Amino acid sequence: MRWGLVVASLWLLVVLNVLNVQAGDRSRNQDVGNRRGKRKRDGHGLGRTRAGRSRPLKIRLVPGPGIPVEPVENRGNGLFLQPLKNLEEQHASYNIIPVPSDPSDPVKPLTHEEIQRILWREEEEHREEEERLRRKDEARKKRRKQRKEQEEKQRKMVEERRRQEEEVLRLQVEKEEEWRRKMEEEEDRRKKEAAEREAREMERKLEEESRRQEELLREELLNMDEEEEVWLRGDVFQMLPKEPEDLQPAPIPKPPAATELEEEREVEEEHEEEHEEEHEVEHEVEREHEVEREHEEEKEHEEEHEVEKEHEVEREHEEEANRGGLPPGCDISDVTVTCENAKLTYFPPLTIPELKSLSLEGNSISSIPAEAFNGIPNLEWINLKKNKLTSAGIDAKAFKGLKMLSRLYLDGNLLEVIPPDLPPTLQELKINENQLREIDDNSFQDLSSLVILELEGNLLSEGNTDPLAFNPLIQLSYLRLGRNHFRTVPQGLPRSLLELYLENNLIEEISETVFNQTVNLNLVSLRHNKLDESRIAPMAWINHRHLESIDLSHNELYLVPSYLPRSLVHLVLVGNNIERIPGYVFAHMDPGLEYLYLSYNKLDGEGIEPESFFGSYDSMVELCLDNNQLLSVPSGINAMTNLHFLRLNNNKIRSIPEESICDPNHSGDATLVALRLENNYIDPQKVSPSAFSCVRASSSVVLKPQKSDRILHKTKN
Repeated sequence: MRWGLVVASLWLLVVLNVLNVQAGDRSRNQDVGNRRGKRKRDGHGLGRTRAGRSRPLKIRLVPGPGIPVEPVENRGNGLFLQPLKNLEEQHASYNIIPVPSDPSDPVKPLTHEEIQRILWREEEEHREEEERLRRKDEARKKRRKQRKEQEEKQRKMVEERRRQEEEVLRLQVEKEEEWRRKMEEEEDRRKKEAAEREAREMERKLEEESRRQEELLREELLNMDEEEEVWLRGDVFQMLPKEPEDLQPAPIPKPPAATELEEEREVEEEHEEEHEEEHEVEHEVEREHEVEREHEEEKEHEEEHEVEKEHEVEREHEEEANRGGLPPGCDISDVTVTCENAKLTYFPPLTIPELKSLSLEGNSISSIPAEAFNGIPNLEWINLKKNKLTSAGIDAKAFKGLKMLSRLYLDGNLLEVIPPDLPPTLQELKINENQLREIDDNSFQDLSSLVILELEGNLLSEGNTDPLAFNPLIQLSYLRLGRNHFRTVPQGLPRSLLELYLENNLIEEISETVFNQTVNLNLVSLRHNKLDESRIAPMAWINHRHLESIDLSHNELYLVPSYLPRSLVHLVLVGNNIERIPGYVFAHMDPGLEYLYLSYNKLDGEGIEPESFFGSYDSMVELCLDNNQLLSVPSGINAMTNLHFLRLNNNKIRSIPEESICDPNHSGDATLVALRLENNYIDPQKVSPSAFSCVRASSSVVLKPQKSDRILHKTKN
C-alpha cells in the first residue's frame, strides 16, 4: 500500500511539472503551487507535516532526455497529460529534483539512493509513531491491570481472613467436642470407680453381717448344748465312778420328796438365769467390739479419701505446673489453648512462650491486668468473646507487649471505649455487641495495618464519632457499623475502603460529599434504614468507577433512585414501597446492570415504562419482580438477551403472550435457566409452548399453583 501511495505521488508530481513546462506561464505555475500548498495545509499527500518533526524535502519529476511527452488535453480550465500506460516501468527515465521554496534557487536532481532514504525516513517515522502509541496503550492497560490485581488481592485477603476465621472456629468446635467427650469419659470412669467402691463396701458389710449371724447361731447352739447337758446330768443319769473298783451297778435311787424336787428346780432356774446373764454380757461386749471396729473402719476410709484428695490436688498442681499454669477445663493442642465455657472469673496466668492462639470465649472474666500476656508474648490471635470485660477493667498496657498480634475478638462484652495502645501489627479487630459510646481521633492510633474492623451493635452515632478517627487506617478494606444509631453516613471514611456495611441504623440521607474520598469502594449495604429517593444527592456516587454493589432493601423508597453509579452491577431494592421504575434510569451504566432485585414492592402495570430497562438489555442476568401487583409481563424483558433467572411469581398476571418473555426473532441459544410464574391468575392450558422458547428446559418453568378468580374477588371486596 505504501508503494502505491509513492507511485500516486510521483504521478501527481509528473503531471504538475509537465504542466509547468508546457504552460510556461509563471502566474499559472504560481497558481498550481498555491493549490499544492493548500493540499499540504489540509493534510493530504506525502507533504503534510507532523507535530515535532522537520518538513520533508519537496521533490518533482521532469522528463529526461529522449522521453516523449504525450499530448495533453484541454479539460475545463486546466491542462492534463494523457495517462501513461506503464509508469512503474518508465519512472526510472525521469529526473527527480527537489523543489526549492524560491523558484530562482538552483536545483539539483536527487539520486535514487536519496529518494530511497527519504522514503525510508518517512516509513521509520511512521513506525516510531505506531510504536509510541502502542507503548502508551500497553502502559495504560498495564496500569489498569495492576489496579485490578491490587483490588483483587485485597478482596482475596479479606476472603482468606474469613476462611481462616471459619477454619479456626471449626477447629475450636471440634476441640470443644473432643474435650467434652473426654470429660464425659472421665466422668463415666469416676462414676464406675465409685460404683465399684460402693459394691466392695456393700460386699464387705454383707460378709461382716454373715459372720455376725454365724457367731450368734454358734452361741445359741452352745447355750442349747449346755442346757441339755445340765438337764441330762441332773435328771436322768448319775455320774459314773472314776475308779475301776467302783464299776459295780449303782443302786436305784429312791424318788425324792416333793420339797427336794422343788429345791432342785429352783437351783436349776438360778443356774439358767446366771447363764443367760453371762450370755447377755458376752453379747454386749461383742456388740461394743463390733461398733469399735466399724468406727475404726470408717476412720480408715475417711483417711484414705483424704489421702486420695490430697493426691488429686497434688496431681492437679503438677499438671498445671507442667502445662504452664493452665487451669482446669482448658485444653491445649499444639500452639492453641482453648478455655471456652470453663467458668473462669479471672485471666489465667499462663506461661507458654510458644503459644500462638488463645480462646477464652464464654467465661466471666471482667479484667485484664497489665502482666496478663507476659508469659505468652507471641500470641497472634486472641478470642475474648462473651465475657464481662469493662473498659475500666482492661489495663492500658495490657496489649502493648504483644508484638505479633494480628487478630483480636472482643464481641459480647461491656466495653464503652476502644481499648488503648493496641499493637500496630493488628489486622482484624472485632468489638461487636458492646456498649461503645465514643470514637475519638486517637481510638485507632498507630493501627495502620488494620484491614477488617467490626463495631456492630453498639451506641455509636455521627455525634460521638470523630471525623478524624479513621485517618490512621490507611489499609482498612472492610468496615461494619450496623445496628448503631447513625442518621447519616459517617464522615472521614478511609480511602482504601472496599466494603461498607451500615445496616439497621437510622440513616435518612446520603450527602453529596460523603463518598468523595472512598474512590475504591466496591460494596455499600444500607438495608433497614430510613432512606427515600429524594434524600440521595444526585452526585453522591454516580461517578464512582468501582462501586458495583448497593443494597437499599427495606427503606422508604417510592421510586428506583436515579443517578446510581455508572459501574453498578448488583442492585437490591427488596421490601420498599417502589411503585415505578423511571425510564432510562439504568441507561448510563457501563458495562450495565446484571442483578436487579425488586421483590416485595408495589409495582403494578403502570409502574414500568417501555424504557425502564433501557441500557440493561444485553447485561441483565437475574431479575426478580415477585410479590408485586403486576397485571402483565413488563415490556422489555423479551429484549434481554443474556437473562438467566426471572421471577414473576406472586403477582396478578393473567396471561403470557407469545412475545412477552421470549423474542421469536432471536436466533441464538436459549438463555433462561429458571422462570417462576406461580401464584398468579394464569391458565396453564392457554399458554402457548412457544412463549417459553428461550427457556433451556421445560422443567425450569414453574407455573403451578395458580390463584383463582374467587380469591381475587374476595380480596377486592
